[in-house]
Amino acid sequence: ALVMAGVGLIESLLTLNMVDEITNTKGQSNREAAVQGMANITNGFFGGMGGCAMVAQTMVNIGAGARSRLSAIIAALTILLIILVGAPVIEQIPVAALVGVMMMVAIGTFEWASFKIIRKMPRHDIFIGMLVAAITILLHNLAIAVLIGVVLSALVFAWESAKRIRARKFTDEAGIKHYELYGPLFFGSVSAFMEKFEVSADPETVIIDFKESKVADMSAIDALHKITEKYQKAGKTLYLWHLSPDCRQLLHNAAGIIAINIQEDPDYKVMNDE
Repeated sequence: ALVMAGVGLIESLLTLNMVDEITNTKGQSNREAAVQGMANITNGFFGGMGGCAMVAQTMVNIGAGARSRLSAIIAALTILLIILVGAPVIEQIPVAALVGVMMMVAIGTFEWASFKIIRKMPRHDIFIGMLVAAITILLHNLAIAVLIGVVLSALVFAWESAKRIRARKFTDEAGIKHYELYGPLFFGSVSAFMEKFEVSADPETVIIDFKESKVADMSAIDALHKITEKYQKAGKTLYLWHLSPDCRQLLHNAAGIIAINIQEDPDYKVMNDE
């Protein structure tokens, strides 16, 4: 049941995005998902089958000039009429003819222009797209295929984000060394983060500025704890600046596990003309 619900929700959202692109409109995905769920739950009490928005039927509907929800109501009433009255006639239509109709719908739905830009796309996007298509064909399970695609995309994003953490280093007039971080600090960028510090060569006081960065997870907190310990063992003090409220809350929740120094953000004053 959960797999069917997942497949139905995915196809409905894909259909909604496709309609938005074709009609240049903006649908409400949250409302569509909620209404579809309530409709399927209600349908179950009457012994009916679950349903969702379908790409093929939607393409035929839009191709016929439909632009409002009235078309869906008319389509539903037409199907009901065919089931109640026209079933004997529909049974006479060869399956091969219906297959031909579906093939034409598939040809009209496919983005043929994607072949022109496939060489310009990132390799990991091409690989994930082909993998999802292969899993769908082999396992006949769109939900699992999409789930695998989402997981792989998330891992690729984490890998790429891990490469983007940078640190600008400088020493101010007071002899305090600053590390201005750029990019998120999370499990994927922890190793690169730890390599940026020169504990033995740094002065007595060091500041890590998070104005352009963010502490994202427990791995980041643990990394801050470890780098703080390294400076403490070297007899030096490490402070954290410009932490956002959610980062401060995250570090506050881990106060019993880690020991770091969070310094209040400095006050920047405007110079008087006098």
